[in-house]
Amino acid sequence: MDPLSAFRTVDDAAAVAAGMVAAESRLQDIWRHTVVQLLDDYTSELRHQGLDAAQAMWTDRPRPSGDRRVDAALAALGEYLARRDGWHAPPWVRDPALEAVPWWFVTALKGLHPRALVESPLSFRKRGVFITSGALQRA
Repeated sequence: MDPLSAFRTVDDAAAVAAGMVAAESRLQDIWRHTVVQLLDDYTSELRHQGLDAAQAMWTDRPRPSGDRRVDAALAALGEYLARRDGWHAPPWVRDPALEAVPWWFVTALKGLHPRALVESPLSFRKRGVFITSGALQRA
């Protein structure tokens, strides 16, 4: 998967994440280059091709990234988008193994961790991935 091309599926994002995990990239970089990029590509697909095409990006379970926190974040994003946009989340996002161990506070700023505990959407919070309210807002 060319890391500069658009993600067509959640597995594309997981493939890039796996390469970054193997290269020992920082988790914040993996978040930005996979989770946030997947959100952007999903939003573009939704806008240009419609809900069915955007939902189809999440149909198949992605490969493991090599880090449970990243895998949990991808599942959380899928569930979050399904709830937000009114489509049925695929069954794989409900796998209890898709939980961040240890918990993942996406921001490295420890002073924002209490805020992230409160502001994280349920789909992230229940998987042990904590983000602030602006983490999923895109321009």
